[in-house]
Amino acid sequence: MALLGAQLVITLIMVSVIQKLTPHFSLARWILCSTGLTRYLYPTDQQLRILAGVPKEKSKKGKHTENGKVKEVFHVPRNLDITLENTKITILDVVHLKYYTEYQWLLDFSIYATVVYVMTEIYNYLYPIKDEINLSMLWCSLVLGFAFKVLLSLWIQYFKGEESIGERSTCIVTGFAYLLIAMTIFIVDENNLEIGLDKAYASFNHSASLFLNNQGLSSTGPASKIIVKFFLALWCGLLGSLFTFPGLRMSKMHWDILRYYKDQKLLLLIANISYASPLLLISLWIKPISRDYLTIRIFSGMSGPLMTTSTFESMRLIAIIVAVLLKFLLMPIYLQSYLNLAMQRLENQKKEAGRITNIDLQKKIAAIFYYLCVVALQFIVPIIICLFFTFMYKTLGGYTWEGLLKAPSPEECPADQLPKFISDVINDYDNEKTVVQTAQDFQLTLSSLKQTSNVFLYRYLLWMSIEDY
Repeated sequence: MALLGAQLVITLIMVSVIQKLTPHFSLARWILCSTGLTRYLYPTDQQLRILAGVPKEKSKKGKHTENGKVKEVFHVPRNLDITLENTKITILDVVHLKYYTEYQWLLDFSIYATVVYVMTEIYNYLYPIKDEINLSMLWCSLVLGFAFKVLLSLWIQYFKGEESIGERSTCIVTGFAYLLIAMTIFIVDENNLEIGLDKAYASFNHSASLFLNNQGLSSTGPASKIIVKFFLALWCGLLGSLFTFPGLRMSKMHWDILRYYKDQKLLLLIANISYASPLLLISLWIKPISRDYLTIRIFSGMSGPLMTTSTFESMRLIAIIVAVLLKFLLMPIYLQSYLNLAMQRLENQKKEAGRITNIDLQKKIAAIFYYLCVVALQFIVPIIICLFFTFMYKTLGGYTWEGLLKAPSPEECPADQLPKFISDVINDYDNEKTVVQTAQDFQLTLSSLKQTSNVFLYRYLLWMSIEDY
């Protein structure tokens, strides 16, 4: 109870900080406005007329009305030699952008939730949690809920209107492709790939079967392994579909970085490592090239393997955190490479023949900055999801940062005493106990089920979500 009270104090402090600090300082706003990002300004009508030699028309025929103002429409050559002016992004520029509110709230709340998690972990290290609820998991769940809500809202946009047929088809095809890949992975033997499904299913199925049998219900488990695998594959396919365009956007920005910063070798090295980090992280769960190589094989001249099992588990968690932080630090560079698309679009247009209206030309340039926050969300949401799934994977999976694997204490409720424990609760219930006592017994029953099944189950479910990233 003391630890739960301390967690409540931490939560109240962070809520107060959010209310007081957010209006004055926002990391999301700082990234857009204080990291040197520059946007390109579209040419005005007067500049286009001078460059194209188009005289000013006096008649109002063919004029375009926008925001209550009459805007003249005229044509200019596509290969017109235009030089775009650039300016630094300010707060007044970003507050009106599409999805700016969602971007600011999600990133800032993620920072606060991370602070709560770190403070809780420090306190938990000094005073370990036993029966209390870890409130930092509630914060992580909220962040993941907000992140998936934003990602889903962006994904739904591709299914609206007739102009998004290509994007819609891409999402559907990618979802089925990830579904096929997930079903293929489930076939792989766990001696080669550390999926953890067998342990998770056996643990959950055993405890659920015992509970149902003691309630007088005959059951070998809530669901067969094939059904569980199928629904998990559907979850992986959905995540793959949601990550389709964020992944494509990330790849396009990385390709632009390789062109814009080709003279900065160190930056390119860091960017390439960051881009390849998901593949490197996945390799840590392939036993022949990771666990067997680092924790079992003994090299010549050594008395033992390079790492112990607990050290290896902690190393994998820390590797994910490092990869996430590296991507976050490179975020301004990636966003600037996106903003440079305005110049790239103009250069590609100069190679085309024909003419274009001044309205279409200006929209082509202005649209890049208008969707800046959408691109920022596509970049940051997968990172946030991966980070907080890792936090939950560590805590609910029973791991520690210092390299020691935390196992359930035998004194709390050993697995072999579970049937007797549940039986005692049911027998006590038959002896006409009070409502309060019955509720307490039921809580103890659920607690015993949790202690015997949650570790392996959480490890598997959260591992699948992290690897989908």
